[in-house]
Amino acid sequence: MLKQKEMANALYEIDAIQIRPDRSFVWTSGIHSPIYCDNRLTMSYPHVRKKIVEQFAAIIEGMNEKPDVIAGCATAGIPHAAWLAEYLDLPMAYVRSKPKGHGKQNQIEGKIEKGDNVIVIEDLISTGGSSLDSALVLREAGANVLNVLAIFSYGLEKASVNFSEVNLPFQTITNFDILAEALVEKGKVTEEERKDLIQWRDDLGNNN
Repeated sequence: MLKQKEMANALYEIDAIQIRPDRSFVWTSGIHSPIYCDNRLTMSYPHVRKKIVEQFAAIIEGMNEKPDVIAGCATAGIPHAAWLAEYLDLPMAYVRSKPKGHGKQNQIEGKIEKGDNVIVIEDLISTGGSSLDSALVLREAGANVLNVLAIFSYGLEKASVNFSEVNLPFQTITNFDILAEALVEKGKVTEEERKDLIQWRDDLGNNN
């Protein structure tokens, strides 16, 4: 069973996710945002990264087909893929954002055989761009990508559309909606602020 709210609270408590209802975060795209997500911080908190591995494993346990290989997206997905592969005693690989500029010019590091069932691990899904790129590289190499798993999702409609277009499922341990609910329960935001956060997300999804 996924512990979505527990994970949302854990990410918030270590500042991997920060919320400012006044939208004072500015993304590199120029968007004024109420949320800043840096799941790389989870590497520094063994109790949190252990929860992440256990939750990824719980998702895989519920799948009909099981993976032969765990593949991380460079760079933030790599450590979680490594910990999950170790937990499940499975081979691990990772996918570069572009082929290496020297040597064999690999884009996939590690061993992937044609027909291997692969789970792709990412830290965050916004529109799904980077994780989809990795999944498609693996498909081109002959892998059967079962699922893309991530720690957190903003819940943008664009992500659902993008994954659907290439007939690829994705699942996250927790998401923006669950986080907003958890923050109301903790007294960190008001119900009106929660509604505004969700409206911001919906508006962002409609504009992308």
